[in-house]
Amino acid sequence: MKGKSFRWFLLGVLVLCLTIPTAIFAAGKPIILGVPTSLGFLEGKEGLFCVKMAVDEINAAGGVNVAGKKRPFKVISIDARGAEPGVPVAEVIKAHKKLILENKANFIVFGSFRSECAIAAMDVVGQYKIPMILGTAMSPAMEKKVQTNYDKYKYTFRVCLNAVYLIKYLGGTMAYLNKQFGFDRVFIMNKDVAWARKTGDLMVKLVFDKMGWKVVGRQAYPAGSSDFSAALMKARAKKAQVILPIFDMPQSGILVKQWKSMRVPTLIAGFISPLAGPAAWNSFDKKIDGAINSIFEIGNVPVPKVPKSVEFFNKYKKRYGRPIEAGHSPAPSYEMVYILKEAIERAGTIDGDAVVAELEKTDRMGAIGRIRFNKGHQVIYGQDPNETAMGCMVQWRKPGKRVIVYPPNIAEAKIQLPPGLRPAK
Repeated sequence: MKGKSFRWFLLGVLVLCLTIPTAIFAAGKPIILGVPTSLGFLEGKEGLFCVKMAVDEINAAGGVNVAGKKRPFKVISIDARGAEPGVPVAEVIKAHKKLILENKANFIVFGSFRSECAIAAMDVVGQYKIPMILGTAMSPAMEKKVQTNYDKYKYTFRVCLNAVYLIKYLGGTMAYLNKQFGFDRVFIMNKDVAWARKTGDLMVKLVFDKMGWKVVGRQAYPAGSSDFSAALMKARAKKAQVILPIFDMPQSGILVKQWKSMRVPTLIAGFISPLAGPAAWNSFDKKIDGAINSIFEIGNVPVPKVPKSVEFFNKYKKRYGRPIEAGHSPAPSYEMVYILKEAIERAGTIDGDAVVAELEKTDRMGAIGRIRFNKGHQVIYGQDPNETAMGCMVQWRKPGKRVIVYPPNIAEAKIQLPPGLRPAK
């Protein structure tokens, strides 16, 4: 290529260089984020979507500044299947090792779905000194391990709420119902699995017994159950004022439909996973109004008093063409990528020990409120989004709107009682 043709070629190359974002040229070796989760479950799918959304935003803005050099994040996900029945912990651990040893993951984000698997994975990331940030598993045993053997387990952090905070939000709601309406009689219905049974047990021990409530009955249902009428009839016969449901199976929304059709004069307030997202209104034939449901982390529902939660929720909807449906995990999984970016930039390196030290210093205002870790590497949840991360309780109202009713600092309205139920005082 000579003469004029060569000059035109050089001019073309120059124009192309000027039109390509400088971040592409500045980008160094990718920082690998390994994501081992359960992609057959809504929380796993939407959590991974949020990790990718955060990564794409960060990379589009130039990537991560590591000691003056811009490096992009790269996501490698694997369906660890830990939430599926019968999948052994050993299989989930294999997925973590594959990400670390074969895919050369620098960090594990979102982490294992089930607590037993997440806790076992703490040994793996500790062995290889790979920081891991959890976004689904809720057992407080994680924090205990960090505090009792810090040097070995300091590499694990959690951004989603834990089971203790869930109890506090449910317990706070019950205290509100007692103060506002004089209610003190509850019937507990739970899925017959370890986490749901334990949540029910702790509600009795830590909330109802201490507050003077009477547990008038309790019934467990195996996975896949779709008829809850027997327990509803018992709740009516025992004159329960509140039904506390604790379920994470798709069919559990039928409980609320039956409660409506049977006109049981109680208030439903608890956690039914398929009632968390906006699709529930039509999925359950518009027969769920009045039910109060837990959203584990704000951002998964937009909270007008926390603008960043609304911003995040709207960005997700615009990107994926549909709103967030899971009440647990999406918002924390988005925030953890930014938490990690900021820690790496403060550290000036991706060295595990250095990044751990900076993760501990996190103080970020995000979609879930103010994000800071306690000594057990658990993000602190509470009642004020200016001081802590937050979960909330929503009440379904016609024509298909989720209204935030608890905690008071972010509530949009007061709790309404269903027809036929009157205050006890």
